[in-house]
Amino acid sequence: MGFEQYHEPADELSAETRTFARMIVSLTEEAEAINWYEQRMSLEKNKSARAIMQDAQKEEFKHFSMDLEWLLRAKPKWREIAKDVLFQSGDIVKHGDEAEEKA
Repeated sequence: MGFEQYHEPADELSAETRTFARMIVSLTEEAEAINWYEQRMSLEKNKSARAIMQDAQKEEFKHFSMDLEWLLRAKPKWREIAKDVLFQSGDIVKHGDEAEEKA
Protein backbone atom coordinates (compact mmCIF):
# COMPACT_ATOMS: atom_id res chain seq x y z
CA MET A 1 0.00 0.00 0.00
CA GLY A 2 1.47 3.34 -1.06
CA PHE A 3 1.32 6.59 0.80
CA GLU A 4 1.55 9.06 -2.05
CA GLN A 5 -0.64 11.51 -0.13
CA TYR A 6 2.47 12.56 1.78
CA HIS A 7 4.75 15.10 0.17
CA GLU A 8 6.92 15.31 3.28
CA PRO A 9 8.29 12.40 5.38
CA ALA A 10 5.25 10.85 7.08
CA ASP A 11 7.09 10.14 10.31
CA GLU A 12 7.83 13.86 10.68
CA LEU A 13 4.20 14.92 10.21
CA SER A 14 1.80 15.38 13.10
CA ALA A 15 -1.13 13.01 13.50
CA GLU A 16 -3.42 15.96 12.66
CA THR A 17 -1.60 16.60 9.38
CA ARG A 18 -1.67 12.91 8.46
CA THR A 19 -5.43 12.80 9.07
CA PHE A 20 -5.86 15.94 6.95
CA ALA A 21 -3.87 14.27 4.16
CA ARG A 22 -6.08 11.17 4.35
CA MET A 23 -9.19 13.29 4.04
CA ILE A 24 -7.75 15.15 1.04
CA VAL A 25 -7.06 11.79 -0.63
CA SER A 26 -10.57 10.62 0.24
CA LEU A 27 -12.05 13.79 -1.31
CA THR A 28 -9.99 13.18 -4.45
CA GLU A 29 -11.12 9.56 -4.65
CA GLU A 30 -14.77 10.58 -4.31
CA ALA A 31 -14.33 13.17 -7.08
CA GLU A 32 -12.78 10.50 -9.30
CA ALA A 33 -15.70 8.14 -8.63
CA ILE A 34 -18.18 10.91 -9.49
CA ASN A 35 -16.33 11.46 -12.75
CA TRP A 36 -16.22 7.75 -13.59
CA TYR A 37 -19.97 7.40 -13.06
CA GLU A 38 -20.59 10.52 -15.15
CA GLN A 39 -18.63 9.04 -18.04
CA ARG A 40 -20.32 5.64 -17.74
CA MET A 41 -23.78 7.17 -17.64
CA SER A 42 -23.10 9.28 -20.71
CA LEU A 43 -22.45 6.11 -22.73
CA GLU A 44 -24.89 3.66 -21.10
CA LYS A 45 -27.90 2.94 -23.31
CA ASN A 46 -29.69 0.62 -20.88
CA LYS A 47 -32.12 2.72 -18.82
CA SER A 48 -32.11 0.51 -15.70
CA ALA A 49 -28.31 0.19 -15.69
CA ARG A 50 -27.99 3.96 -16.02
CA ALA A 51 -30.44 4.44 -13.12
CA ILE A 52 -28.28 2.23 -10.91
CA MET A 53 -25.20 4.25 -11.87
CA GLN A 54 -27.05 7.48 -11.08
CA ASP A 55 -27.95 6.11 -7.66
CA ALA A 56 -24.34 5.11 -7.04
CA GLN A 57 -23.10 8.53 -8.14
CA LYS A 58 -25.50 10.14 -5.68
CA GLU A 59 -23.74 8.22 -2.89
CA GLU A 60 -20.42 9.60 -4.11
CA PHE A 61 -21.86 13.13 -4.01
CA LYS A 62 -22.73 12.54 -0.37
CA HIS A 63 -19.28 11.18 0.47
CA PHE A 64 -17.56 14.04 -1.36
CA SER A 65 -19.69 16.57 0.50
CA MET A 66 -18.97 14.96 3.86
CA ASP A 67 -15.23 14.94 3.16
CA LEU A 68 -15.33 18.57 2.05
CA GLU A 69 -17.27 19.63 5.15
CA TRP A 70 -14.73 17.87 7.40
CA LEU A 71 -11.86 19.62 5.62
CA LEU A 72 -13.57 23.01 5.82
CA ARG A 73 -14.10 22.54 9.55
CA ALA A 74 -10.44 21.59 9.94
CA LYS A 75 -9.23 24.72 8.11
CA PRO A 76 -11.25 27.80 9.11
CA LYS A 77 -9.44 30.04 6.58
CA TRP A 78 -10.47 27.65 3.79
CA ARG A 79 -14.05 27.71 5.08
CA GLU A 80 -14.00 31.52 5.17
CA ILE A 81 -12.97 31.72 1.53
CA ALA A 82 -15.29 28.90 0.44
CA LYS A 83 -18.38 30.49 1.98
CA ASP A 84 -17.93 33.51 -0.27
CA VAL A 85 -17.54 31.36 -3.39
CA LEU A 86 -19.86 28.39 -2.92
CA PHE A 87 -23.61 28.58 -3.48
CA GLN A 88 -23.44 32.11 -4.87
CA SER A 89 -25.10 33.15 -8.10
CA GLY A 90 -23.18 35.25 -10.58
CA ASP A 91 -19.57 35.22 -11.69
CA ILE A 92 -17.59 32.45 -9.97
CA VAL A 93 -14.20 34.01 -10.72
CA LYS A 94 -15.33 37.38 -9.36
CA HIS A 95 -16.56 35.73 -6.15
CA GLY A 96 -13.24 33.90 -5.87
CA ASP A 97 -11.22 37.08 -6.30
CA GLU A 98 -13.35 38.94 -3.76
CA ALA A 99 -13.12 36.08 -1.24
CA GLU A 100 -9.34 35.93 -1.61
CA GLU A 101 -9.03 39.69 -1.07
CA LYS A 102 -11.10 39.48 2.13
CA ALA A 103 -9.06 36.60 3.55
